[in-house]
Amino acid sequence: MATITRTATATTTGMAIPTEPALLHLLWLASPALPVGGFSYSEGLEAAVEAGLVDGEASAGDWLLSQLELVQARAELPVVAAAHAAALALDGPRLAELNAWVLQTRETSESLQQARQMGRSLLVWMQGLVPDAAVLPLLQALAPATAWPVAMGAAAAARGAALEPAVTAVAFGWAENLMQAAVRCVPLGQTAGQRLLARLVQAIPQAVATALAAPEPLAFAPLLGIHGARHETQYSRLFRS
Repeated sequence: MATITRTATATTTGMAIPTEPALLHLLWLASPALPVGGFSYSEGLEAAVEAGLVDGEASAGDWLLSQLELVQARAELPVVAAAHAAALALDGPRLAELNAWVLQTRETSESLQQARQMGRSLLVWMQGLVPDAAVLPLLQALAPATAWPVAMGAAAAARGAALEPAVTAVAFGWAENLMQAAVRCVPLGQTAGQRLLARLVQAIPQAVATALAAPEPLAFAPLLGIHGARHETQYSRLFRS
């Protein structure tokens, strides 16, 4: 892929606004259009709807806010941050350590499948668009699979994103994906979905701050694990988790 250089775009006022390549690459990574299959997972939300714990906009927001605080801020985002640092340092052993932790702490077969499948798809994306990324061989060497948060943190570093914006973008990508899952499975209207996303966006800065201050990731969300396991035998399903 050709290197994108910093350019200036003329506005209607005649002023030139610089376009930052790192920001554009970060928006690209956080986009739902990234071909990693995130849209096919509800991460336990569909099972919560089936159990009657989520039955409308307010309860969907409460569920996802709890998931943001208990899972994203304490487990997923700290791994993204640590993988970002390890990728910049080309620290293969640290990437392997983080990867093993993610795969060992997935509580259900569906959540493990999600981590592996999305991580694998992101590697394919990187191989096609940034085949010369120095961290790519280290990610490809991870066994038995490269986990999604590890691959995402490393990809953001390889694309030139700074740490805090990278973690914030990953959090927003998660929030937007789960909002869209709620619209489909609760179900909610599009306007309600945007109000739900607004609640999540308001809480993201604190989740990012918590993640960046965490000495190590912590995996403990028993209710989510229980409903994630129940989803595996749920009779009618739209999502893979």
